[in-house]
Amino acid sequence: MSDLPNCPKCQSEFTYEDGDLYVCPECAHEWPKSAAADQGDEQKIIQDANGKVLQDGDSVTVIKDLKVKGSSLVVKVGTKVKNIRLVDGDHDIDCKIDGIGAMQLKSEFVKKAKGRLGIKCTAWGCANCSTDLRILPMTCISH
Repeated sequence: MSDLPNCPKCQSEFTYEDGDLYVCPECAHEWPKSAAADQGDEQKIIQDANGKVLQDGDSVTVIKDLKVKGSSLVVKVGTKVKNIRLVDGDHDIDCKIDGIGAMQLKSEFVKKAKGRLGIKCTAWGCANCSTDLRILPMTCISH
């Protein structure tokens, strides 16, 4: 069996080497040998304004007044956005804001929102967010 990589365009197994390139005879796609070694599942890490890593489904808070392009609406400081979705591009976050609708935000203008209180951690202090549960009679559900 050949140890050559499959074509990244059509997944054909019939690739061959041509100098410093790999070539696919089925779709005529050519790519450098160095790119085949770099092909991994590299996901872009998206961080908020404070450097915390954001994930799909997180809640964030807007840290700056943001004008909505093509409208007179403004997203005010402190607006909480729930259930974000991370996307590729200049605007990293796809979300829906109450009163405004669906829009995209840049991660540099948001910070990860803190959890609210409710029912999940059972110790006196939450290990994940250091909430002192002796002061507040509830337990932390942010984790």
